Amino acid sequence: MIWDDLDAHLDKVPGTVSAYVGRLDARPTWTRLPDATHYAASTMKLAVLVALHRAAEAGTLDLDTPIPVRNEFDSARPGAPRFSCAQNYDNDDAVWERVGGSAALRWLAERMIIRSSNLATNIVLGRVGLPAVAEAWALGAARHSATGRGIEDFAAREAGITNLVTAADLAALLGALAVGAERPGPLAAPASCAAMLDVLLAQEHREDLASGLPEGTRIAHKNGWVRGVRHGAGVVFPTDAPPYAIVVCTTTDLADGGPSGEEIEDDACRLIATISARVWDARHALAD
Repeated sequence: MIWDDLDAHLDKVPGTVSAYVGRLDARPTWTRLPDATHYAASTMKLAVLVALHRAAEAGTLDLDTPIPVRNEFDSARPGAPRFSCAQNYDNDDAVWERVGGSAALRWLAERMIIRSSNLATNIVLGRVGLPAVAEAWALGAARHSATGRGIEDFAAREAGITNLVTAADLAALLGALAVGAERPGPLAAPASCAAMLDVLLAQEHREDLASGLPEGTRIAHKNGWVRGVRHGAGVVFPTDAPPYAIVVCTTTDLADGGPSGEEIEDDACRLIATISARVWDARHALAD
């Protein structure tokens, strides 16, 4: 069986590899350590995106009103000084070009996802607040994932405040988002879920899950990486089979490619791409 072969292959990987594969609104076909927690890296931006659109629906934020673009943020550690992001650690110069000026939250949220901008993420997070992100995780049926701080909040990190995800929780959140675009669900109205899905479909970092799929295959996804960590989480929309969620989280000793606008050809990316390709080949056999 393909799943036994994948497990046997992953047993040899130095570290922890978690996975979740299943059609939407169905039991998973294959899981591997689905509830193991991993450092979230940029996959935490999914819950920030949901929190933002929920705030817009509630009328507390306007996605199209320009707001100041400033590189200074409150730490999640009580009493700690404010912190800033480093441009050389980011993936999107377009947001940095707006520092000192203004930008719409909708645009910032798009850059947060499609280019994985850390600066944009912290600005959006500062507007919605950590409690709203926690609510997004809860509504998405997450059991173990949590967003405790912004990106590059080193004072909070040193105090043990961190961001965690599991493969099962990422699959649940993405599945709720994809299903919610078709009918009312717990996250947001169908129009809002469809808008978020469109942003995820426009993802420009395509070197892991997407690279294991045939050219032109629609995948709404978000990835994340720091040294020793590489995650890919998405919903794939085949033209000849029902859509399915696929999440692979890796905390390993595999080579790390680091942030880049070009394709990242490292071992963790290749591993995730290989899993994605094997799941694609089995897409007709996934459980209903």
